[in-house]
Amino acid sequence: MFSKKLKVAIRILLVLVLLIAFGIIGVYFGYNYVLSQELRLDALKADIASGDFNITEDTEGAVPLVIETGDMTSDIADKLYEEGLIDNTLVFSLMSKINGFDGTYLAGTHYLTPGLNYDEIMYVLTLQPESVIVTFPEGITYEEIKARLHEAGLTFSDEEFDNCMDSPNLFTDYDFVAQLELSDDRDHVLSGYLFPDTYEFDINASPYSIISTFLANTNSKLYDEYYSRAEALGMSLDEVITLASVIQTETGNALDMMYVSAVFHNRMNSEDEGMHYLASDATINFIRQLNGLKPHLALSAYDLEVDSPYNTYTHPGLPPGPICMPGLDAIQAALYPEPNCNYYYFCASADGGTAFAVTLEEHEANVAQYIAAWEEADRRTDEGITDQPVESIETSETTEGEN
Repeated sequence: MFSKKLKVAIRILLVLVLLIAFGIIGVYFGYNYVLSQELRLDALKADIASGDFNITEDTEGAVPLVIETGDMTSDIADKLYEEGLIDNTLVFSLMSKINGFDGTYLAGTHYLTPGLNYDEIMYVLTLQPESVIVTFPEGITYEEIKARLHEAGLTFSDEEFDNCMDSPNLFTDYDFVAQLELSDDRDHVLSGYLFPDTYEFDINASPYSIISTFLANTNSKLYDEYYSRAEALGMSLDEVITLASVIQTETGNALDMMYVSAVFHNRMNSEDEGMHYLASDATINFIRQLNGLKPHLALSAYDLEVDSPYNTYTHPGLPPGPICMPGLDAIQAALYPEPNCNYYYFCASADGGTAFAVTLEEHEANVAQYIAAWEEADRRTDEGITDQPVESIETSETTEGEN
């Protein structure tokens, strides 16, 4: 018979043996589990790197996850839980910290599929989010920018975008925004400042994020020299951008831009107040586009008399704000018009160029020479015929009127 103390010792020994055995078994299986997860993650990384695997919106069962700028790991865990992609937010947050993923997740839209383990989810969320590259040409209008963004797949609300464009107080860190001349007559406050260029946007980017991206690029293009030059001309930078937008719409030729600019400066600075009307068909066509009409080269008397603060035939000086997004050539032309230029008139020529004139008589002769070509171009535009140079229709608007 074993003594009572010996029985207790044997029981303790058996318990210890079992604990050690379970510990060894646990370590074995745990090690193999971790190893299998690492191998699985390595395989996913290799497949993504080789291009053999990529989760997109077209992947079967793909779930979009949008990480906002400033989201913490806990915020991301909550979103994953709500989408049914993880079943424990605390475990995800702890594993994220232990595995060194905290602070590496990229804001934007990511696509995930059910069945990914926590490590795989964390890795995917560190990859570049789903985005699109969009190019905007010089002279593009605000409405055309929104249309092009939607065509690229962006999902923003137009109403929210419009409200953001009319809220310059959100972007006053930029000097050119803080100096804007606000007016009830202005179409959209920030129109003219979405610099034409190539951009990369997240497909679910917010209007604020999109506009911020545009404005940051605009800010990098507006050198200090531009502000001082505008002041030397007796203009604000906003007036320069407005003038540049008209120049941009009038012609796409960089050299012609300098002469067109000289015409407008000559008219605005003329001692004859009757010459202060820019009489720019570009502004009339802007009004036509706002009303859902196509731009024309040969404008009617009704077009020239339309009631709008953007009508530079009936309102002297510059329009209330920019009519398009001007490029650097147009901005520089507005700031540095062709010197010693005595032109006061211009119109589009038949080949997409520009014909300049000193006197009204010379200008009327030019108009008579090209009017038939304009009318033919307008007919083709209205009928949707596009096998003619775009410049002859859209970027070389005419100035037919006297003043």
